[in-house]
Amino acid sequence: MRAPLRWVLWDVRDTLLKVRFSVGDQYYKEAERMGLSLSPANINTAFLQVYKQYSSRFPNYGVSQGLNGEVWWKGVVRDTFSHCRVQDPVLLDSLADSLYHNFCRAENWEVFPDSAAALESCASLGLELGVVSNFDRRLETILDTCGLLSHFRFLLTSEEAGVAKPNTSIFEQALQRCGVPAASVVHIGDHYEKDYVASRSLGIHGLLLDRSKEHTHDVPREHRLSSLAELPTKLKLQHLAKLWT
Repeated sequence: MRAPLRWVLWDVRDTLLKVRFSVGDQYYKEAERMGLSLSPANINTAFLQVYKQYSSRFPNYGVSQGLNGEVWWKGVVRDTFSHCRVQDPVLLDSLADSLYHNFCRAENWEVFPDSAAALESCASLGLELGVVSNFDRRLETILDTCGLLSHFRFLLTSEEAGVAKPNTSIFEQALQRCGVPAASVVHIGDHYEKDYVASRSLGIHGLLLDRSKEHTHDVPREHRLSSLAELPTKLKLQHLAKLWT
């Protein structure tokens, strides 16, 4: 007899919500507010270079190397503007501090139109909800300001877990919090390897949110969602073996 479904775990970024403005635009606006005249395109180019360097040298916010999300991100901001010839250390610190905290504001995020209804549908089916996200400690504030926090029993970020998806350890920690076998858990996310493959490798019922239909040849149709509006039907059909195998 198949285990009953009890929990739905969620990825957040690009699954439930997305960043509203590009990094170049956000950094440009803050720089302009502080009296600097810089190019959004140049800022964005510098950011991508710095972000790649930090992600390689200090993966997952450098947690295993004694750093944390705040230190990591403020370093990224300072180095980004340094690449744009901003040299004043006081100004760099002010930019880093403002941008780190401003990122939590609701106006910087766009909740997908189908997110709230999908979360509510899970609750109506008697399911508990949790988050498993490659994110830092700001996630709780962001979900709160976006009106989504109350849906979840727990949040597990990669900063807190000490590992990031697709490392399965973060899912193992989530299962411990759920207190049920993997077969009683669904995970929903937009990334093929980090969300779908990683969760399914532990026996969790991973569903890939494929809004752009990029993975039609890699993922069985029964495991795909083109929008979260399809989720209630998928969950109600959990008794069909073809969905959960």
